[in-house]
Amino acid sequence: MNSVHVVLCTYNGERFLKEMLQSIACQTVPSKSVTILDDASSDNTCSIVESFAEVLPLHFYKNTSNTGHRAAFSKALEYASQFVEPGDYIALADQDDIWEPNKNELLLKGICESALAFGDAQIIDGEGKKTADSWRALAHISKDTNINRQVAGINNVTGMISLFKAELLQDILPIPEGVTVHDRWIAMMAVKNGGIKAIDQVVAKYRIHGNNAVGGVATPCMSKTLATAISWNETILDNASRLKLTDAEISFAKKHLAWTKRKMNCATALRDLPWVIANRDNLFLKTSPATRLKQVLFSAFGLPLAKKLFGKS
Repeated sequence: MNSVHVVLCTYNGERFLKEMLQSIACQTVPSKSVTILDDASSDNTCSIVESFAEVLPLHFYKNTSNTGHRAAFSKALEYASQFVEPGDYIALADQDDIWEPNKNELLLKGICESALAFGDAQIIDGEGKKTADSWRALAHISKDTNINRQVAGINNVTGMISLFKAELLQDILPIPEGVTVHDRWIAMMAVKNGGIKAIDQVVAKYRIHGNNAVGGVATPCMSKTLATAISWNETILDNASRLKLTDAEISFAKKHLAWTKRKMNCATALRDLPWVIANRDNLFLKTSPATRLKQVLFSAFGLPLAKKLFGKS
């Protein structure tokens, strides 16, 4: 069986980090290396990491200033690349979750010929109490992958429940500055370079506690959401060749960008409504018909009008 290499970024994670690292140490398929990059923590995070030096095959690096999770993961993956060999795998980790003991084992069995495999997660709160049986069900996550959904900002591959082939690093790195979340970029690369396999088993406990860097946080204001979407679409188009996008996928990204810019700057985006309806399965999560109808209707409201009618910011 080929080796698994863990990559984790930390930042002021002292509250939950020890439990996370213990779960990595207790895997039925042990990790060959554990690369951790601390993004300039000001608490006891580094001391906790260093206390596992005799327990884990640890390679620990420290940033002198905070760079954010996208840049930190890009750098951490570069560090990890020196330890991998052909046929090895990369497992991403977050500082506040808990891996099931057989996480590596289940994902190794499930990945087969795909570039990446991802499982499901149980949801726990800050006290470790279960709040939901399935992250996939709670977040309306689809098991199938689709580039256009990624363009629209819908990512079904959460990094900490995934495993990917180390060969994918040559396509992933460096992660562009305009990427919103590192695992979204990795998922898009996996789709185009071997495909993605979803397995049904729960492989981790996903802790949602209100201070997550990504996932489980409050929905940002409309203006920030639109600005993020514009930056994301522009990044995708700038990297279309790296992502191996087809002409149809590029066309979708351009149309999505134009629609998002209209929503940012104009009172309405009514002219885009037929396109939104035709592409509703790519633009919105698979929720109830009533919710879907509300999403489609609201898609025609631009920020200036939404501010007046609904007090959006």
